[in-house]
Amino acid sequence: MSEQRALNALRELGLEQTITRHGPVNSLAEAAEARGIAPADIVKTLVVRRGEDDYLFVLVPGDRTFSWPKLRALLGVHRLSMPDAATAFDVTGYVRGTITPFGATHPWPVIADSSIQGKRVSMGSGAPNVAIELDADAMITVLNATVADISD
Repeated sequence: MSEQRALNALRELGLEQTITRHGPVNSLAEAAEARGIAPADIVKTLVVRRGEDDYLFVLVPGDRTFSWPKLRALLGVHRLSMPDAATAFDVTGYVRGTITPFGATHPWPVIADSSIQGKRVSMGSGAPNVAIELDADAMITVLNATVADISD
């Protein structure tokens, strides 16, 4: 089970977390309401393709969008893309909408938007309708994430 893979990874890393289970949601606002938090405290995990068999996890608050120009400048590249759903699954082991760096089938580099620092955030757990809530700073540390302003 995908959720268990993420939870096992969190435990191995020693990260304290709270699990929230809720029914199906159709929007960021519904997800925030179901989790009892603000939309800004939900962190989306996006998979970005940097090159042939080279991907990144990009962590961005739910109420913001990540900036392609800022991310390209940070990485010093001219081209990035989003993989299709099948490729995202192949390179992470998770279905879109549930993706998390924790327990992914490959430890891709992580880039976290600087606006999540100092917050408690909620993110995907690898399973639909299940979220992981944890301290963003601890998460950034254990994932050895690069922190930068990558959102608008």
